[in-house]
Amino acid sequence: MLKAGPVWALGTMSGTSLDGVDAAMVLTDGTSILEFGPCAYRAYSRAEQEIIRVAFGAWPGEPPVAEAAEVVELAHAEVLSRFSGAEVVGFHGQTLAHDPRGKGTHQTGNGALLAEALGVPVVWDFRSNDVAMGGQGAPLAPFFHFACAKWAGLTMPVAFLNLGGVGNLTWVDPRQPVPESPGALLAFDTGPANAPINDLLLMRQGLTFDEGGKLAETGKVDEEIVEAFLRHPYFFKMPPKSLDRNEFTRILDVVEGLSDADATATLVAIAAAAVARGAEHFPAPIQQLFVCGGGRHNAAMMEQLAARLSFEVQPVEAIGLSGDMLEAQAFAYLAVRVMRGLPTSGPSTTGVSASIGGGQISRP
Repeated sequence: MLKAGPVWALGTMSGTSLDGVDAAMVLTDGTSILEFGPCAYRAYSRAEQEIIRVAFGAWPGEPPVAEAAEVVELAHAEVLSRFSGAEVVGFHGQTLAHDPRGKGTHQTGNGALLAEALGVPVVWDFRSNDVAMGGQGAPLAPFFHFACAKWAGLTMPVAFLNLGGVGNLTWVDPRQPVPESPGALLAFDTGPANAPINDLLLMRQGLTFDEGGKLAETGKVDEEIVEAFLRHPYFFKMPPKSLDRNEFTRILDVVEGLSDADATATLVAIAAAAVARGAEHFPAPIQQLFVCGGGRHNAAMMEQLAARLSFEVQPVEAIGLSGDMLEAQAFAYLAVRVMRGLPTSGPSTTGVSASIGGGQISRP
């Protein structure tokens, strides 16, 4: 058991954009955020990225998984070893496959190995319990977004947008007492974000991403393709709902005839248009949207969001948060909630029938 009161927790995130591992510390009692601590980043090499990429879509026991798991575990052990003073670690692992209404959800990486290596308890496999109870298993950051809104002193409904491989939105009403309160949250995946842009550039130019959105800013958006994409059945589902990274792999086929710049600009516009479509589900209007994740560094993406949304769009740094580390911080916070038996997801965030906790706890 953790000691009573606030504890320093260390969280990690390795997203489907495959850039690397984020790690960050948070001082929390599992309810409130008291302080943000040090953070670190460990990039994946091109070779490591390719090993993980080959395993996308694979399930436990399938051939590519073991090698991918080894890459993930070693990278996490390396970055986590740079920290001291953590009383618990939240280890998300690397999502390889996500099919909540079918095979389940698969985040590779063994938290028990990390617990032994680090000498502190590790909370991991955060999503499986939610899926087993009928939920989507994603997104899981919303309970942390609620705590962030409280920490920032916000008093009216706002939204957080994470732009990783996939985009996800969290609508937050910070006037509610706790995240599991009815009406406190609504969360869901919006659609593709950085993943298809990165895949396109890797395929066409051998680049892993469009730095700063420079290529997209030189291109012309094909609005017919954007409108056609929004007719995909996913956009007619009511939230909560979630996606696998590879759900929209055919998206690259629809931009095949465009130049590199036009294709990239159109994929950016698709991601922004998917967010705008998602915002139609907000339970009450907002005045501000705060963006985190790698996509907020893409100037073309931020411009498209501003053009397609009717409210102010800002990076989360506008309220003193770290857009690069927010998800790692989220899993630090969620680890403490798991250790204290508090819920980590609920009906309005993952569609699970009741607010529940998740995660395995491995002790050294």
